[in-house]
Amino acid sequence: MIATNGSPTADPTGDATRRGLVMASDPELLDTLLRLAAAAGCEVSRAVDPSDARRRWLDAPLVVLDSVAARTCAEAALPRRSGVVVAVCGDPPPETWRHAVAVGAEHVVSVPQAEAWLVAALTEAAEGSRRSGAVIGVIGGRGGAGASVFATALAVAAVRTGEHALLVDCDPLGGGLDVLLGAEEAEGLRWSQIGVSGGRVPAAALHAALPAPRIGRGGEGRLSVLSCERAAHGPTPGAVVAVLEAGRRAGETVVCDLPRYPTDAALAALSAADVTLVVVPADLRSCAAAARIAEILAERGIPAGVVVRGPSPGGVDATQVAASLGLPLLTAMRPEPRLARALELGRVPGTTSGPLQRAARTVLVEIATMLAVRGGAAA
Repeated sequence: MIATNGSPTADPTGDATRRGLVMASDPELLDTLLRLAAAAGCEVSRAVDPSDARRRWLDAPLVVLDSVAARTCAEAALPRRSGVVVAVCGDPPPETWRHAVAVGAEHVVSVPQAEAWLVAALTEAAEGSRRSGAVIGVIGGRGGAGASVFATALAVAAVRTGEHALLVDCDPLGGGLDVLLGAEEAEGLRWSQIGVSGGRVPAAALHAALPAPRIGRGGEGRLSVLSCERAAHGPTPGAVVAVLEAGRRAGETVVCDLPRYPTDAALAALSAADVTLVVVPADLRSCAAAARIAEILAERGIPAGVVVRGPSPGGVDATQVAASLGLPLLTAMRPEPRLARALELGRVPGTTSGPLQRAARTVLVEIATMLAVRGGAAA
């Protein structure tokens, strides 16, 4: 049960620690609150009395009290503030509501019924108020179009501009993006091991659990990758959405490599993406295959653009490819020299200067412009 007269308010200060404040005398409830904070990746300070709580009262992004703490904090005349929650085990008795009103709480929640809500509130408190990140889907217009390679190059380009990036593999039959990154032996979790079924996932905890190969000659950046394994079963739709939204909330660039066949997980990722790129080789057969992908995207109202990959054996122009699909052209890319050999040697696509790296940078700029225009139109 959740009763509310507002919503959790994140602290806009940007404090790196972002410690919440917990004050509860009930040992069972306190243990539950500390467990939920750990699950949310939210560090908390525990107060033993109102004098102790006063030191962190105004700075904490979220304050969670039990009924007794709400009463004593109100009696101590702690200042009114947003983001105060009163938590109880079971249904709240009438006196809990009186104490909640007295202390200025925005929410009264019951445990265990509201545990998912509390985890979400604590996660928001830990992550803070940040700009929303971008979720980018990448799909091949036909088999072998190079979508996985371009998705990786796009994530690499984001890392090299100083952004946090997350590369998400949604193609269980693709062989695993960890192999493409030369990180198949790297420590870290894959889809079947992360135990996400839905809900809210802390981005910091996700990055800490995943393989993160170093990017660049000096290894100045790290790219977190959530890969499928060499198995037929991929992630569930709920898990995919939870991961993509974790990166978006954290202000990151999230690149999702999608299969051409419309699995439930792929469709969930498409619906969550801000824009989807269709990678199309510049030949007639590829255009014919990509037309069906474009139709699926249009039927679902999914914003999309085209990345055309050369060479064109028949002289098909990139603008003609885009026009045939009814999608905007984001960039046309010349062939990447010695790409196949580099991939066999485990070299990460897009880390060296060339057409692939330039195309990825161009697309990131185009997407940023598209999203800025879309945001301005919405405002």
